[in-house]
Amino acid sequence: MIKFAIILLYIFFIFFISTFFKKFHEDSREIIRKIVHIGIGPLLPIAQFLKIDQISALIFTGIISLMVLINYRFKLIPTIEDVERKSYGTLFYCFSLFILIYLFWEKDPNALITGFFLMTFGDGLAGLIGKSFNSKSWIFFKQKKSFFGTLTMFITSLIIVSSIGYSNQNSLNLNFFTIAFFATVLEQFSVFGIDNFIVPISSAFLFNFFITN
Repeated sequence: MIKFAIILLYIFFIFFISTFFKKFHEDSREIIRKIVHIGIGPLLPIAQFLKIDQISALIFTGIISLMVLINYRFKLIPTIEDVERKSYGTLFYCFSLFILIYLFWEKDPNALITGFFLMTFGDGLAGLIGKSFNSKSWIFFKQKKSFFGTLTMFITSLIIVSSIGYSNQNSLNLNFFTIAFFATVLEQFSVFGIDNFIVPISSAFLFNFFITN
């Protein structure tokens, strides 16, 4: 119980920060959502550090997914979905995490964390930087993308993959670049928030195939 209390305390802390930020920045709905998006990132390594078993992690993630689904209907926590566009990103976020835990929790924790971090930090920071700084932009599947946002996604992804990959192999590998590049390309497909599913799942599989095996 203490382990899950720590997890819940961390989640409530992230939502507290986003709610506090919202009081002073009512017009920054996307940024507020990204605070939650990025803030959840450290949750996986914390759970693994606490030695939470796979079944418990799946049940917990399943409950959170159900709560998010209910929130879409009743908007009990508007901060999560308070965005300027139609998006199912949070559902994809939870669903991808459930799949990652099912596939890699015990088999390949490094692939699991890599996929999740590329979604939370890579995609999250890309959205923040892209909206905060003006740069060349383009429309892809009716979604606006920017040079700075895309560059942020690639650099962040490369740092994450290289750091975790190096700790796994104790050597540098050209495949680090390949995974980061592929994740950046997939992040362009963000219609309805689908990137929150395809980026982490694909990245985890690529890490497992190219780095772990």
